[in-house]
Amino acid sequence: MNVDRPAASFQPYLLSLFRFITGLLLFQYGVAKIFKFPELAYFANIPPLIQAAGWLELVLGALLMIGMLSRMSAFILSGEMAFAYFLGHVLKTGEPVLLPLNNGGTAAILFCFACLYLAVAGGGPTSVDTAIGRQRASRDEEPQFRQAAE
Repeated sequence: MNVDRPAASFQPYLLSLFRFITGLLLFQYGVAKIFKFPELAYFANIPPLIQAAGWLELVLGALLMIGMLSRMSAFILSGEMAFAYFLGHVLKTGEPVLLPLNNGGTAAILFCFACLYLAVAGGGPTSVDTAIGRQRASRDEEPQFRQAAE
């Protein structure tokens, strides 16, 4: 008996759920950095570079949640998280600290690879990207249908 067969039907929907949750978690960082909610001492007086990162997380995290421009948003966020890991965690103290357990960069690495996966896999079936694709496909098929009927 193949145990993967029953689970395979849920895979596309779990991809959409994974995209939504990843976007939501990044979005919350953007809200905390830009709107100071919830009020965290860590994000009280952030430098301009972290504020720019907050805007990326806010806007692109929201796009990921709804599944719009999923691949591009995820790719940019993956790069941002790689940048955040090396600049904000490895080089935070001046002397490189490579081990994520010691530099606090575990979440940045996880977000980096989660977004890299989404950049390759896409947004899944429950996304704005897929809905737009279906509309385009139905519009493209319509003229062919008319020609065949004539």
